[in-house]
Amino acid sequence: MEKSIIIAGYGGQGVLFFGTILAQAAMTEGKFTTWIPSYGAEMRGGHANCSVKISDSEIASPIIDYADFGIFLNDKAMEKFEKSMSPNSLVIGNSSLIEIKPSRSDVNYDMLKLGDAAAQVEGGLLNIVALGYFIKKTKILKKDSALSAIEFVSKKKNPAFLKRNLTSFEKGYNI
Repeated sequence: MEKSIIIAGYGGQGVLFFGTILAQAAMTEGKFTTWIPSYGAEMRGGHANCSVKISDSEIASPIIDYADFGIFLNDKAMEKFEKSMSPNSLVIGNSSLIEIKPSRSDVNYDMLKLGDAAAQVEGGLLNIVALGYFIKKTKILKKDSALSAIEFVSKKKNPAFLKRNLTSFEKGYNI
């Protein structure tokens, strides 16, 4: 099994953090993984995306031509990456910010008000709500692995965000 994921949004939405957690969770489960970040020079407010591959065997190339999963947090992400989805792939879109309509009939779409869900949690984080939903929906990784990865990465990056991350994850997981 090899699955490819594109996560995209604005800089500051936690897109790269989402990908880091996926890669860490995959390593926790003994899987092979790659993570490639991409962001504009302006960072916060500019475009940001990352690609993650998760596999049971060695990964020949980290490059993703057509993804199995897409998590798009805004209109620009949907416009830019919708064409990079494989037939029968899954797009999870944040309809709190995405106003454009999905354009492909060969892709499955879950358009959810993820931003609204994050706003329902004190200090809720959109990216982690999306992560929780992604883990539950796809079962690509175990919930415990994702929670362990959130704790590991949060402690290194910003320990003050750990509680917010865990609460946001549960909100998304329970959508």
